[in-house]
Amino acid sequence: MVITLQYEKRGQKEKPNALRRSGKLPAVFYGRKQTATPVALLAKEFEKVWKRAGENTVVSLQGGGDEVQALIHAVDRHPVTGAIRHADLYVFEKGQKLKIKVPIEFKGVSPAVKDLGGVLVKVMHDLEIEAEPKDLPRAITVDISSLATFESVITAKEVTLPAGVSLIVSPDEVVASVYEPKEEVVEAAPADLSQIEVVEKGKKPAEGEAGVEGALAAKSDAKKEEGKKEEKKGEKK
Repeated sequence: MVITLQYEKRGQKEKPNALRRSGKLPAVFYGRKQTATPVALLAKEFEKVWKRAGENTVVSLQGGGDEVQALIHAVDRHPVTGAIRHADLYVFEKGQKLKIKVPIEFKGVSPAVKDLGGVLVKVMHDLEIEAEPKDLPRAITVDISSLATFESVITAKEVTLPAGVSLIVSPDEVVASVYEPKEEVVEAAPADLSQIEVVEKGKKPAEGEAGVEGALAAKSDAKKEEGKKEEKKGEKK
């Protein structure tokens, strides 16, 4: 799929902000054998193309009777409004293969997730591939239905690639797996022995807590002592 985008060459005296106010987008296209060429694009048209093509679709740049095939290489956005402020487009040669990262789209149902309560782990979110521009896919689809157990993984070499596309990333790189949730063991808090009252048999009352029985016994002892003193006085007489 090739998308057409009109452009006009931009002079050095044209200020980027003035172009933006007029509804145009400052941009530049370049390549290995293509000198950097400043251009102006219709901002609204570029927005539509960007949403449709992304970075993996060939864009045919046409202007002044010339035409070049390119890919949208980079887009600069305003940090607050998010509006596109500038675009870089890479012009490629006929038959040239490009290395690019393509987003991964996961599909299907994992038995380990559905039946065993596992959690899908998307280890990779894009895949590095190589292909001619005409063969570049918008995304790579990965079927997760093969993740049947917690030991199952999907590696890069197991991903089905479209015709004309080859893998750049290591074949043994893990693309997706399933995580087995572990139940957390809650440990009981150790008992605070200082808060436990030990009742001993025959425990003596604490100081200041003699009780009724202790008071009566003390009073009886005092009377006995007083009686003994009176007897000694009588004997002396």
